[in-house]
Amino acid sequence: MRISARGWSRLVHPAVVIILTAVVIGVPLWLALVTSAKSQGEANLPDLSLPRVWHLWDNYSQAFTQGRMLWALFGSLLVMVPSVAGVLIFGSLASWVLARRAGRVMAVLYSAAISGIILPPAVVTIVLLLRQLHLASTPIGMMLVYMGMYMSLVIFFVTGFVRTIPVEVEEAARMDGARPLGIFIKVVLPLLRPVIATATILICLYIWNDVFYAFFVLGGGTYSTLPLNLYSVASSNLYQNNWNLVFAYVVLMSLPLVVVFIVAQRRIISGITGGAVK
Repeated sequence: MRISARGWSRLVHPAVVIILTAVVIGVPLWLALVTSAKSQGEANLPDLSLPRVWHLWDNYSQAFTQGRMLWALFGSLLVMVPSVAGVLIFGSLASWVLARRAGRVMAVLYSAAISGIILPPAVVTIVLLLRQLHLASTPIGMMLVYMGMYMSLVIFFVTGFVRTIPVEVEEAARMDGARPLGIFIKVVLPLLRPVIATATILICLYIWNDVFYAFFVLGGGTYSTLPLNLYSVASSNLYQNNWNLVFAYVVLMSLPLVVVFIVAQRRIISGITGGAVK
């Protein structure tokens, strides 16, 4: 049985996409994994081959202890958890108001609120402002920066999701005597779980892997995050030419959120389609 040109195109296109995805994602991942298990001499000439002698436990234990990963992990959690909680709370409240009130003023406010998705943050201005407020090189300053950066993303997702919730549900709660804050907490917030879960995972990924803004805000301070600590130890004599330790650090640093992303990928897709497309 012959296959028509259209049939071949239907078969080839998915195959090409799968192959390209496997190459783009699989090759760097495999390189990081095999290099993290090699000796220093083998890792200095990185390739995709397996290690001649496996140094998996030695490399990972050295990366964890000598790289001060435990202290950096504490710094990452100290910054990430309050930032994510704050941006979700304030972003969800703002989204609820923007979604339920009509008019030109609200349209302008909504456009201004989501403009941060397109407009890049002014790093120099942020650093100078934090210095004036005596918040530079502090976890609180880093939290405020992350909350300001990702507030637009939360408002964009949650506002679209709130608009799909029937207004009659809130009116029924209002007739029962519920106040606005009570309506939001008891009625609206439980319905926002899919999109809030999506925003939580995405923002956690962004903050966990950020080194650019952490370098300018926390650089030179007492506190350090995992990516910023990796930059510091990789630039020092400790990890110089020790690519096996660098890649072992990268694998350990990425492992928690990779597992979370694999487990919650369905919820991410459903939240994006529910909040943005609808």
